Amino acid sequence: MPVNTVPLRAKNRAATWITEVFQPPVVVSIQLLISPLAEPGFPGTIGYGALAALFVCVLPLAVLLVLVRLGKVTDHHVSDRKQRAPVLLMALACIAVGLLVLAAAGAPHSVVAMVLAVVGGVAVLAAVSLFWKMSGHAAAISCAAVVSVLMLGAAWAPLLVLVPAVCWSRVVLRAHTLPQVVAGALFGGVVMAGIWWLLRGWLVG
Repeated sequence: MPVNTVPLRAKNRAATWITEVFQPPVVVSIQLLISPLAEPGFPGTIGYGALAALFVCVLPLAVLLVLVRLGKVTDHHVSDRKQRAPVLLMALACIAVGLLVLAAAGAPHSVVAMVLAVVGGVAVLAAVSLFWKMSGHAAAISCAAVVSVLMLGAAWAPLLVLVPAVCWSRVVLRAHTLPQVVAGALFGGVVMAGIWWLLRGWLVG
């Protein structure tokens, strides 16, 4: 009896769509763009968020795409765990330069706090990637959702629904196991968001 593969294909398409739309560079870029909201002056200060996104997301992604094209990295999601640490270290180098530029430009402390939270997350992911493949997608969306609620209020709590959706997509596509996405979600929502919260309180007051 033939197997109906239509539901499976539909599920995979949905998972692929969610994975691509909510991939870390996109999520973190939006997170950085709204980070100046924590201080007076927004939207006039959104340019600082855009500058941060350039160094934290756009430049690392551009380098990654070049590496993929050259055959040095499997794909833009860096599916091969062994390739993750070098790619993340490259991202950290770009972010370090970005922090210097932001400091020189007099960026709001809220933007710097967000970038430093991302630095902490990327550093841990790079270290963990040496022996385990924790989900960066789950970490990014969880951190962004929690930070958005903390920054903008309970009305934004529905964003938290995106966390299980992204985790589901990564498991369906067999990019991660359930423990890997759960670990990523907890790391992003608790540790990375916690770093941002502490730094925001310290730097912004």
